[in-house]
Amino acid sequence: MTTLLAFAVTLGILVVIHELGHYAVARICGVKVLRFSLGFGPVIAKRLARNGTEWALSAVPLGGYVKMADEREGEVAVEDLPHAFNRKSVGQRMAIVVAGPLSNLLLAVLLYWALFVAGITVLKPIVAAPTAGTPAALAGFHNGDIITAVDNDPVADWQDLYWLVLKHGTKNPVMTVETRDAANHVEYRRLDVAGIDLADADHDPLAGIGLLRYLPDLPPVVGQVVAGSRAESSGLKPGDRIQAINGQTIAVWEDLVKIVKASPERPLRLNLLRAGQPLAITLTPAALLETGRTIGRIGAAPRVDPALFASMQAEIRFGPVAAMKRALVKTWDLSTFSLEMMGRLVISQASLKNISGPVTIAYYAGRSAEAGATAFIAFLALISVSLGVLNLLPIPLLDGGHLLYYFIELITGRPVSDRVQWVGQKIGMALLAALMFFALFNDFHRLLTG
Repeated sequence: MTTLLAFAVTLGILVVIHELGHYAVARICGVKVLRFSLGFGPVIAKRLARNGTEWALSAVPLGGYVKMADEREGEVAVEDLPHAFNRKSVGQRMAIVVAGPLSNLLLAVLLYWALFVAGITVLKPIVAAPTAGTPAALAGFHNGDIITAVDNDPVADWQDLYWLVLKHGTKNPVMTVETRDAANHVEYRRLDVAGIDLADADHDPLAGIGLLRYLPDLPPVVGQVVAGSRAESSGLKPGDRIQAINGQTIAVWEDLVKIVKASPERPLRLNLLRAGQPLAITLTPAALLETGRTIGRIGAAPRVDPALFASMQAEIRFGPVAAMKRALVKTWDLSTFSLEMMGRLVISQASLKNISGPVTIAYYAGRSAEAGATAFIAFLALISVSLGVLNLLPIPLLDGGHLLYYFIELITGRPVSDRVQWVGQKIGMALLAALMFFALFNDFHRLLTG
């Protein structure tokens, strides 16, 4: 229910903002708007405004539209002819069309601005000892290194690191990473990620190159047991200290995690202390499919001392002006990177697996909503950028396709012929159908394979 509700809120906000952009500029340009609809298909609820616009809620909640008076789409009353969309200048029509995508980009700027002004708690970019043989291990990273820059771009938090590795690594597989250790000694490491698909949506690119988040060792003490889990049914309780599993000593929580993950549906004998008294229980981890492999899970979390993680966190906060500058830069960077990745898809330099559809969006909407307001707002801003950029692509049926037609009209002095537009619509429908096919295929493939 959280996922469905978060998806509905996400879609509702983004569609309303997009269509309000079209609506507002159409009204400014003197165009009569017949209907503003949230959703497609049969109208299930409507209300007529004083200006003659019908505000409607339609049955298929996967988008929306603004219907304007337009002689190309139907008969227009004589008194409304001066207010018909097709009778407006090319510049006005272009402004109306581009207002939708720009509204989504503006929404992203405002959301990022609000986050930066309010302040966000972030994880410092401290890395753990990399897995042997990974690019990070070959580059010489050590446990506890703090990454301060990637190709001279400053790194303030873990999300910055993720973004900059993705941004620079997709252009040039060799990056210069600046690090600082606990003694403030600075090193410059040559990180070569050649042969690794950093844009693979199914895998964490940082983990793939060996850049893992540093986590302090946690004592093997149970802090939480999930209701209905194998841990609960086996009698494990919060406060239990795990001493050994199948005779193997457990020194830190990570020791337990490794054994549990490697033992799906295999009984484990746990020796533990409860209130100072020794106790033994048998626990069988449930099998879970994760990134293509089956692992074990028991449904228990460690006891975490908040003070232990305080030194790993920082709060980023800016004044209104600095926050706006950072929000504009972030939105611009995400927009240009999205365009670059779309271009790489076209020329087969990026995998079609990176295309995601409504199921994946719904999944991440739910995950971000569960993580809190800050995570959900950041997710909303990211999807708003994607929607704005997608709609600006010069594909017939999208806003960018209409802009292309109007730009040609601006250059040639005459509208694009109905024949050309008809052919363009067929091509646009085919492209969008193919895009939706790959998006849904990837969505359900991820669901089925974990």
